[in-house]
Amino acid sequence: MRRSLDLRHVISPGLRDLIELANSNDFDRVTEQVRHLRGCTRPVNLHGWTITTDPATKEVVRSYRSEDEPTGRLLTTCGNRRASRCPACSRVYAADTYHLIKAGLSGGKNVAESVRDHPRTFVTLTAPSFGPVHNYKTNSAGKPRPCACGETHAEDAPELGTPLDPATYDYTGAVLWNAHAGQLWARFTTYLRRALAERLRMTQKALNASLRVSFAKVAEYQKRGLVHFHAVIRFDGPDGHTSPPPAWATFDALKAAVRMARQRARLIVESDAIGERVIAWGERYKVDPISALGDGELTDAKVAGYVAKYATKSAEDSGTVDRTLMCRPCAGRGYLRGPDGFHDRCPDCDGRGQAEPIKALPVQQHVRQMIRTAWDLGHLPEFAELKLWKWAHMLGFRGHFSSKSRAYSTTLGTLRDVRRAWRLAQAEAARARAGHPATDETTLVTTSSWTYLSSGYRPGEELLAAQVRHDIAQTQRLKQEGLVPA
Repeated sequence: MRRSLDLRHVISPGLRDLIELANSNDFDRVTEQVRHLRGCTRPVNLHGWTITTDPATKEVVRSYRSEDEPTGRLLTTCGNRRASRCPACSRVYAADTYHLIKAGLSGGKNVAESVRDHPRTFVTLTAPSFGPVHNYKTNSAGKPRPCACGETHAEDAPELGTPLDPATYDYTGAVLWNAHAGQLWARFTTYLRRALAERLRMTQKALNASLRVSFAKVAEYQKRGLVHFHAVIRFDGPDGHTSPPPAWATFDALKAAVRMARQRARLIVESDAIGERVIAWGERYKVDPISALGDGELTDAKVAGYVAKYATKSAEDSGTVDRTLMCRPCAGRGYLRGPDGFHDRCPDCDGRGQAEPIKALPVQQHVRQMIRTAWDLGHLPEFAELKLWKWAHMLGFRGHFSSKSRAYSTTLGTLRDVRRAWRLAQAEAARARAGHPATDETTLVTTSSWTYLSSGYRPGEELLAAQVRHDIAQTQRLKQEGLVPA
């Protein structure tokens, strides 16, 4: 019988828990689980089982129960794409996004390699101005020059992106633009096809029969708290990436169509409280060709790297917080319906509807005002469907950070399936080494049942995870310095 340990003299909870884990039945399995997470910040704790059987022989090929783990639960990665929440999982998401974008530019992952010869462009669309802001300016020689406020700011100055005159800045327009940016992008893609048909003097039916427009886009926050979009747009033949576009589908035609669609795409927002607002693109935009041979400024690899980097960023890069401010028990309403049917003040938020008071957030005043504006607009009846109180921490933006057309390239789900298949192949190889007969994975049947328990590590596991993160960072540093093979 194992003697119980007296750890009352150990002050650190993490160290105390680590000693308990080290004295468990299988500490090697505990460390193996943590290492498998590759430094995930807040793993998901699951309880359940899975059984894989061969229906022909009724043989159980694989089985697993979380109860058999030393800690009685299974840890799996959180999968969060945001680097501020989980750097480890965001690196995986960025790598998948890189391969997804690059496959649509260079081929591979079931995409024809001939796509590199199709007209491709890297488009940047920005938000309009809602008032002058402090910015970092340079002259033609690259030397800094004064901002409109008269000062020459440093590149990392905290006031960059904040209004010169907060009293006259259009916060309502800025939040509503963020809230409708996703719809504006959808309107842009529609007008892009119409503009192409107009420029080429064709009907849309004829255009669709001979040309397909594929794209992948990602949203990025500017310093002023407004999103802008970076997009890869590509011309394909009628059968998609496997067929070349017509000779008349050139980069010049694509560039002209982007310019026309940007000007025409707009939304009208009406409200008794704020009047009528026009949601449209800003004057600044870029349309750059992507080099097929790698000899231009924008190559396939560079563009894929840019998009992958933007895909893991979030609103917190503009100085806001990375968590919703909505009180979950009352869903931001500030009240709960009691047994008698009356509205009772929510005890969790004291009737504010906010999990954290907006005035207490550790953010700049400009960001605080955008959050407050989003919160207030969300409680107007005409904007209730936007649920802006839920997205106030995102400064009103509620769209997808990255999206693509169906035929652009592979999917993130397919890339995850490839990783899963590789892990199954490794497991099958281990079975073969152990002398078990080979199985046909396509005929196997898997039954499972899982229940969510919580998120995060035990204190002792957190110490092990910190060591894993340190080892990964050390290996990356050595690779960058060329001291170990990349």
